[in-house]
Amino acid sequence: MNTQTLDTRRDEPQSAAACETVSSTIDLPIGSHLVTQRNGYEHHGIYVGNGRVVHYSGFAGSAHRGPVEEVELARFAAGHPLSVRPTPSAIYVGAEAVIRARSRLGENRYRLLTNNCEHFCAWCLLGESRSEQVHCCLRHPSAGMRALLCLVKAFVESGTRNQQRAAQFA
Repeated sequence: MNTQTLDTRRDEPQSAAACETVSSTIDLPIGSHLVTQRNGYEHHGIYVGNGRVVHYSGFAGSAHRGPVEEVELARFAAGHPLSVRPTPSAIYVGAEAVIRARSRLGENRYRLLTNNCEHFCAWCLLGESRSEQVHCCLRHPSAGMRALLCLVKAFVESGTRNQQRAAQFA
C-alpha cells in the first residue's frame, strides 16, 4: 500500500517539552488512517486531532484483548514507525470519520479475524468492516502462519514483561 511514513520513535529520553514538540509538529489531517508496522502485522487507528488516535487496542498492548480507546499518538505508535494510509475511496472523511471512530469508544468486541483494528478503521472511513491483512493471511497460508507465529511470540514476550514488572513491585 502507498503510505507516508512519519517518525515518532523516541530512542533517547527527552524532556516533556521536547515530547510535546514531537506530537505537535506532526501535522496530520483529522480522520487520517494511521498504521504502525509491528513484528509480523500492522496496527491501525484513526487520527482524531490534538495528537490523539482512536483504535481498537485488541492485542496491541498485551496478551489480553482491549477495547476501542482514544490514546496519545506516541502510545499508539509504541516506538514503531508511523504511516498514513491514503483512502481515496473514503465515504467518511475528516470530522465525520472522527465522529464514527469516537462513537465506538469503549466497545470491547475485538475478534482477530472479524473485528480487529483494521476492520474498525475501514468501518470508520468506508462504512464497511474489512481487513486486507486477514484476507492476505487467508489467501496465503504461509503469510498467515508467519503472522500467527509473530503474535504468539508477542504474547509470550508480553507475559514475560508483565511478570517482571509484577516481581519489581512485590
